[in-house]
Amino acid sequence: MKSLYILNGPNLNLLGVREPEIYGRASLADAERLAGERAKALGHALVFRQSNHEGEILDWIQEAREKASAIILNAGALTHTSLAIHDALKAFAGPIIELHVSNPAAREDFRHVSFVARAATGTICGFGVEGYALAVDAAHKLLSSA
Repeated sequence: MKSLYILNGPNLNLLGVREPEIYGRASLADAERLAGERAKALGHALVFRQSNHEGEILDWIQEAREKASAIILNAGALTHTSLAIHDALKAFAGPIIELHVSNPAAREDFRHVSFVARAATGTICGFGVEGYALAVDAAHKLLSSA
């Protein structure tokens, strides 16, 4: 079975430090541990990456076309700005889960537009880093029913 790809965008390396009143105190390493434990329990290999560079994220999405069964993407602020990420996701044939630690719909108006959502199978948001495990569950369910 191909891996689940969890891709994280700009500033997610600062989870637990940046605006903890919004994003909580858990780190990206905590999110990776939760997702990894859930993926292993469900029989999936996991590729977990983070970059502050849009082009690198695009390369990983394109790589996933051959190597991943599903993409879980927390694109951070690129969610609201990147047509390039939207277009790359549209070339992926498997399930795509949009993921956010906070709930963008409950925040500033500019966060209400998501170019990722237009290419995603579904969205998980507002559950803190626990959302990473929920996203693995969702990907597994989608893959199991395909």
